[in-house]
Amino acid sequence: MNITRPPPCIPTPPFFFLSCRSLTKVRLKWVKNRGLDHIIDRDTAIKAAILLKDAIKRSPSSLLPARHLSPLQKPLGLTIPVLRFLRRYPTLFLPSSHPRFPSLPSFSLSPAALLLDRQESAATSSVDASYRLTRLLMMSRSRSLPLPTIHSLRYDLGLPADFADSDLFHVSRRSDGIPYLVLNSWRDDLAVSELQRRHLATINSPSYRDLKLTPISFPMRFPRGYGSMNKVKAWMEEFHRLPYISPYEDSSGIDPESDLMEKRVVGILHEVLSLMIHKKTKRNYLRGLREELNLPHRFTRVFTRYPGIFYLSLKCKTTTLVLREGYERGKLVEPHPIALVRNKYYYVMRTGVLYRGKGLTRLALEEDDPLGINGSEDRMGEEVMVNDADEEEKCESDGNDECYEMSSSGSDLESDLGSDEY
Repeated sequence: MNITRPPPCIPTPPFFFLSCRSLTKVRLKWVKNRGLDHIIDRDTAIKAAILLKDAIKRSPSSLLPARHLSPLQKPLGLTIPVLRFLRRYPTLFLPSSHPRFPSLPSFSLSPAALLLDRQESAATSSVDASYRLTRLLMMSRSRSLPLPTIHSLRYDLGLPADFADSDLFHVSRRSDGIPYLVLNSWRDDLAVSELQRRHLATINSPSYRDLKLTPISFPMRFPRGYGSMNKVKAWMEEFHRLPYISPYEDSSGIDPESDLMEKRVVGILHEVLSLMIHKKTKRNYLRGLREELNLPHRFTRVFTRYPGIFYLSLKCKTTTLVLREGYERGKLVEPHPIALVRNKYYYVMRTGVLYRGKGLTRLALEEDDPLGINGSEDRMGEEVMVNDADEEEKCESDGNDECYEMSSSGSDLESDLGSDEY
């Protein structure tokens, strides 16, 4: 099967100097962002709840007995017992009696969970998911990715369970026995990065402020105080003067030690995070893509070197990589329909925490307007943000951490943060 690939990107004579390092080295201190850490803390609980919901849904009896919870502890990565997590949210998980063993604690899905599951299925577009996965495959060197690596990103990419059933790619098993998802054909219409799409939109409808923004540039949102520093401004001007290389172009002709390659790596990571539903993912998930995306061995340093583009969080005993421009005032700038449904999961979960067994009676369950909150998204968002602030103060005082996605390599990252040069 022949796949037309773009020609190698070889620097032309005007850019021959890009084979050496010329960018100014600026040292910046890593700054914690409490707002983004709030979001990561909240989304970890949502993901654990959705994964448990899917496990109950796959069960033939639609029940999850307590004796089956212990194998789920490691995949979920919860630092608290799964049984305690299920009991904390009675508006999603209902205690039920087992048909054969009445004394065995079991859990089923509540009416609110079933309604949200239907809405989540309706919001998951197979075409949209296939296009996002195709763009990820087009960025890889072999136009293929290991299926286990894609499975780890399935939640972040918003992929359905049958995502492999598509005309755009197919599953092939290599000689080592590992199944790979292989791209069928190159799509020129999809080989456009998010930055390029935004740049074209700016050119087609320019405003007064956009008249000077003709070159493709990365949006910068530095921590408070850093953006006004003269040395940081000079550094970013040098960085943006380098030509932008699309992540869908072949980079075999670029010097791997050059500043141009570093900017291309920034562009690849920016595009990968732009494909995610929540504009963030775990560092461990990207490790499986490192060789195919031609990323450096210690690619985490790119996130710490460009704090105006990315945010690197150590929340929940793991390393989360966030695209700063994706969030504003604690919310997604352009929320995907799946993200809106997942916000409703959190609303239902918070209602169960606040009102316990009476939580279901306080939810207006309607098929057309599940939970009765479609017309009050702003109010729900404000309530969630206030509750999040109160919850974090309580968690920090208690010292508890319910987050999943445990990482055993957090110590080497902390050493990277202390030794990196920006």
